[in-house]
Amino acid sequence: MPGTRKLGRPTASRMAMLRAMVTFLLENGKIETTVTRAKEVRAMAEKMITIAKEPTLANKRLVYAFVTKEDVCKKLFDEIAPAYADRKGGYTRIIKVGARRGDAAEMAIIELVK
Repeated sequence: MPGTRKLGRPTASRMAMLRAMVTFLLENGKIETTVTRAKEVRAMAEKMITIAKEPTLANKRLVYAFVTKEDVCKKLFDEIAPAYADRKGGYTRIIKVGARRGDAAEMAIIELVK
């Protein structure tokens, strides 16, 4: 599902990190991370929202298999996806905020568009 960025991790570790970050984004509405990670999280979060727009059993199983918290899945189907029902894409926004102090990695805030 995700793009070609490896993020310096083996596949299993990378997928676990992406699942956790997407879950946290859907739960809280925004997160702060590096720009590269934000771009990967954007792809996965937008796929989850698009899937949740049509609440069939198969789509619920797809989302429950990826998102790590059951209450976040429920929130996705009940609140988030209906809010974007008339929107074709672009559910998230990435805002660059500058360099991290410790290692000068470029940081960004990824948030759900209102």
